[in-house]
Amino acid sequence: MLKKIKYGKILTVVFITVLIWVWADMVKTETHPVSGAAISAAESVSPNLWVTFADESSVSIDKMVLKGPTSKIDEIKRKLREGKPVLKFFLDPEQTAMTEPGEYTLDVLDFLKKNDRIKRLGLTVESCQPQTIPVSISMLVRKSLRIRCVDEDEIPIKDAIAEPVQVDMFVPEDWEGEKRIATIRLTAREIDHARLMPIEKTPCIELPGGHRREIPITVNITMPSEESQLADYLITATLGIAVSPTLQGKYKVEVTNLDAVMSAIPIRATPDAKRAYELQPYPPMTLYVFDDDKKTAGEQRREVIYNFPEEFVRSGEIKLKGQPVEARFKLTPLPAGQTP
Repeated sequence: MLKKIKYGKILTVVFITVLIWVWADMVKTETHPVSGAAISAAESVSPNLWVTFADESSVSIDKMVLKGPTSKIDEIKRKLREGKPVLKFFLDPEQTAMTEPGEYTLDVLDFLKKNDRIKRLGLTVESCQPQTIPVSISMLVRKSLRIRCVDEDEIPIKDAIAEPVQVDMFVPEDWEGEKRIATIRLTAREIDHARLMPIEKTPCIELPGGHRREIPITVNITMPSEESQLADYLITATLGIAVSPTLQGKYKVEVTNLDAVMSAIPIRATPDAKRAYELQPYPPMTLYVFDDDKKTAGEQRREVIYNFPEEFVRSGEIKLKGQPVEARFKLTPLPAGQTP
């Protein structure tokens, strides 16, 4: 007769075995050097405090040696391989008794050993370089800032309308005049959208050292429709011909429909854009001739390029009315020694 199976004893053995495995993993530790860690100011820093590290918004930790259970070290290695920002640390001056303006020296090793992020990872910090870093604490004052809208290339958008037109923000005390500006950056898609209906954006300031701070206020941005600000103009035509260097002195470029190409250029533009187009040092139109064009015998066709000022093109303040002119041209080889 089979003996009665004693499940209680089996479960006890399994439980003790698991405990032994866990204990063995905890006892087995290793160290691992890492680089790429950084310390920056915490987002919770009081709005009237400005924290910098040798005039920079963050400081790199060149080398840090971590110690802990093998499983935890392996987990850190995996996260670092995946590019996850697991070693970004944030300094809150109020937690380090740096609440008054002045110059301080931060003990980096002590800071990291007490860091909650390290504790949550189940690791300790054995050593680090640098061992200390300078920390500057400055007081900011509340001032009213004008809203300025710019595009993705940092070019001001003159026709953007902000509501409100000013916001209050803590900034350095010496910010006066042109410095008292809060910036809103708009993508091309946002600019088009703002011509149809208001969009909500959050302005920001950039403190010395590249530290950006958002202003916790929503601003409505609108743009006048393109058609409401554009007028029709006719611009005197001038044609420039851009010839490949390998063709210069070897071929003559003849535009066979020059009268049609040189007719007045119809545009829609703002007065400023029209003036800039007329006064720029480049010809209003350019015909480009390329190396491969010499392979074609007889007449060829190509649309001219209109050299509208780029900043006005981006802001939608100038455009061609109608279709581009198509130039007809042919290349004629020049006799040796003759210049066109």
